[in-house]
Amino acid sequence: MDEENVRKLYINGEWIKPVNGETMPVINPATGETIAEAAAATEKDTEKAIRAARTAFDQGSWRSASAHQRAALLMELAAKIEEHQEDLAQMETANNGKTLKEARGDVAEAVKTFRYYSGLATKPSGETFETEAPLVSRVVREPIGVCGQIIPWNYPLLMAAWKLAPALAAGNTCILKPSELTPLTAIRLFELIDETGFPKGVVNLINGTGPSAGHSLVTSPLVDKIAFTGGTVTGKRIMKEAVSNLKKVSLELGGKSPNIIFADADYESALDYAAFAIFNNSGQVCSAGSRLLVERSIYDRFVQDLTEAAQKIRVGNGADPASQMGPVISKQHMEKIEKYIAIGRQEGAKLACGGRRLLDQGRDRGYFIEPTIFIDVDPQATVAREEIFGPVLCVLPFETEEEALGLANDSPYGLAAGIFTSDSAKAERMAKSIRAGVTWINTYEQNLVEGPWGGYKESGLGRELGTYGFEEYTEVKQIINTLKVEPTGWFAD
Repeated sequence: MDEENVRKLYINGEWIKPVNGETMPVINPATGETIAEAAAATEKDTEKAIRAARTAFDQGSWRSASAHQRAALLMELAAKIEEHQEDLAQMETANNGKTLKEARGDVAEAVKTFRYYSGLATKPSGETFETEAPLVSRVVREPIGVCGQIIPWNYPLLMAAWKLAPALAAGNTCILKPSELTPLTAIRLFELIDETGFPKGVVNLINGTGPSAGHSLVTSPLVDKIAFTGGTVTGKRIMKEAVSNLKKVSLELGGKSPNIIFADADYESALDYAAFAIFNNSGQVCSAGSRLLVERSIYDRFVQDLTEAAQKIRVGNGADPASQMGPVISKQHMEKIEKYIAIGRQEGAKLACGGRRLLDQGRDRGYFIEPTIFIDVDPQATVAREEIFGPVLCVLPFETEEEALGLANDSPYGLAAGIFTSDSAKAERMAKSIRAGVTWINTYEQNLVEGPWGGYKESGLGRELGTYGFEEYTEVKQIINTLKVEPTGWFAD
């Protein structure tokens, strides 16, 4: 490919080629075609980005910039994203495969995220404590320092916003590593960052694989914090590798979220959200409602109606306005999902619909999987316990509220949960008892920038979004002053 068309790395305020000149193909999962070439960062490139961020934090103007100056840059960046929102949405669809409707929603949320943290940058306040005179104690929050941020392929632009906005608002410097599968909107975001005028070295972009680019971020003693969104296995490895300098770590990891439908729920709403919770973004959502728990008295009817609804979902190229569900991200991921479907059958789960790769209507070149529903699933079956990260739903019946709660909590994960019932007391009892970081009542996948996002158990550490996400990028310092300056007299006779 023409060198001018290769997407480069952004380090210390400049677009540069990797030291070895290597590139990675960027694939459209709907067509299997290469749509771009992105620079592939090496360990040396990552080290260069780390040094740039370290220098910018330790010696540059960013750390001393006022909160109002940081807020102004974030607000300007939000405006630029909004100005180019349609181009960004189409780019996201071409690279990730999601429908344009979904991509447009992601871009709008990214704008909202940068605006929110622009406002929050000037709002945090410290604390003072009543202490014994003549001492005065106050607590302030300060930026952590250099932050390595590793984001996934399922929400490329939005995850970049979730990571960068709070970190920059707090006064940190950043190195962002997007997934090697979906770097395009992150690269376009950095073009807008460059136009906005952030100081050199404050925000850096490295494209590449985990071993070549991400590993150096995690192990470098010059990096103060790692923020990672992705799989639990990788998250555990990052925790182990980050001990080199005891860097701060926040992890937003996998899930096998229960969506609980009681017989007294608004039936049509519950049915609609049950489909949305698992087939939105082709099921490639960490908080997907992939375990559907349905009260026995409505189980058969609900399964039949949900199966009919799933079979009507129009699966196709996300760029086609008629498509309601796009492809999965890659051939490798498609094959992984197919293996899980085969395991489900082997372990005795009944396939209500789907289970196949779609090859007709020009879909043979892309990575399309039918909306798939397993029913009468053993709670201990592989497909009921492991995160598949695709359009595959497991439906389990329950008899009582206590049984539903037991099934919901019987998981190594604890990211999210849904509860559908018209009984508010029951909803509150369940919400209080479910071990999950986010619980929705009579809705699903309603994510708010103002509130915290994160999980229990193996779904991660720390929180993103809201004031909680801001605090993840700060250190707490106590400053003690005396109003009476005099010798201590400790060693006096």
